[in-house]
Amino acid sequence: MTAARPRVTELASLSPSRASDFKVCPRLFRYRAVDRLETPPTPQQARGTTAHLALQRLFDLPPQDRTPERLFDLFRTAWMERKPVDYPDLFASVEEERRWGTESLRVLANYFAVEDPREVEPVDRELDLVETFGAMRIRGILDRLDEDDDGLVVVDYKTGKAPPERFALPAFFALKIYALLVRAHLGRTPTRLRLVYLGDATVYEIPVADAQLDAMERQLDALWTAIERALERDEFPPRPGPLCAWCPFQERCPAFGGIDAPGDPVPEP
Repeated sequence: MTAARPRVTELASLSPSRASDFKVCPRLFRYRAVDRLETPPTPQQARGTTAHLALQRLFDLPPQDRTPERLFDLFRTAWMERKPVDYPDLFASVEEERRWGTESLRVLANYFAVEDPREVEPVDRELDLVETFGAMRIRGILDRLDEDDDGLVVVDYKTGKAPPERFALPAFFALKIYALLVRAHLGRTPTRLRLVYLGDATVYEIPVADAQLDAMERQLDALWTAIERALERDEFPPRPGPLCAWCPFQERCPAFGGIDAPGDPVPEP
């Protein structure tokens, strides 16, 4: 008989991603943050991880060397580093992996359609931010922080395709949290939030100001309280919606006749 995985019973910190999970669906939050269920790695996840590492390293190069060919080389190198560690059995054949790699380079090529990296000098990349607000401890790793004539810009890469613009607003929820972290860390308020979708070379951008970040801090405080209450009562109701179609835990979810119930122990894999 396998031992039960220890359950989270109190909140040590909250990331922008997990805050978004709870806001979208408390049950999803439970699966990821409380039960700590693991999901099999996917080609999309591998592409995202490897592309982020390649884009991070692109800005280590002198501006004149930030070309598509160098980015492709950085992607290949990053993949050879990450594959044996995180994705050793992801592909069933060499041909399947080759097709994935070709498609990944096509996605990366879209990056040059949205900006010229020779003209960009980030303030920071993969910035690990940890800040305390009252009883809350918020932590996140920011893809990129830029600065232009208007001020600081929070930048987040997505390797998938952009949703219709009206459905992109939830993605800015996490970016507002990052902006709040940046303000606390640097003592400066970012002026814009930028989502870069490499899958179809689409950029969504919105302005941000202190009033919005003050409201986000209040919203996070309420969210933190709700999560603590949910942990105490072990109550994480599902909230069915359009995003359920992409949920990796649908077979477990009671909203879809799943197998688990509140409080079930989670066996070690």
